[in-house]
Amino acid sequence: MTGWPGYYICAEGRYDENSQSRRAGIFIGPEFGTVSRPDLVAASREALDAGFDILIACAFNYDAHSSEFNKLGPVPVLKARMNADLHMADDLKNTGQGNLLVIFGEPDVEVLAAKNDEMRIKINGVDVFHPQTGEVVSDGPDGIACWFIDTDYNEESFFVRHAYFLGASDPYKSLKTTLKAEIDADAWATLNRDTSHPFPKPESGRVAVKVINHLGDEVMKVLRV
Repeated sequence: MTGWPGYYICAEGRYDENSQSRRAGIFIGPEFGTVSRPDLVAASREALDAGFDILIACAFNYDAHSSEFNKLGPVPVLKARMNADLHMADDLKNTGQGNLLVIFGEPDVEVLAAKNDEMRIKINGVDVFHPQTGEVVSDGPDGIACWFIDTDYNEESFFVRHAYFLGASDPYKSLKTTLKAEIDADAWATLNRDTSHPFPKPESGRVAVKVINHLGDEVMKVLRV
């Protein structure tokens, strides 16, 4: 089963509670570029025609519309984000700590009202699937290394307009050690937070929130506001 922009692999395995053998089609996106909703639709149609029971899509990046596409007819579509470390697979030491493929839901975020018809974003946590154990680990803000907001997302590229840093340990001390310099405590307090500063409502009607945990796993959620 072949197609553009990636390729498909037929895989068989037991994945449901009744231990019935099912066939999975695997779609792998291009090394550089973003997988779009039409890409997933085309792959899903081919998977359906070929008699697959599920489509697993693996890509480095997905566009905003693809996050809303989870099924075509009877074929579920499971999206897995490939870790950017795979670009440098031969150059990095394998520590066994990070996930090369991240199957995820979405970060838990809230939209809060602010003065002057502005808005704020609050991050409550993130869920990440750990393939080493087969468990979904739910982390609160302490499990988040950093999070970013594109306050006017154009659905094509993520532009960091707000950046915040969290963590269960002492991120302030870690930052000073990394930079080998003193950091203004008041300035740091404006960045070390789980609730954003107020910002105007976007002209595009969309806000994107990107979250990175301590293993380097990255997830993103697009909000319509």
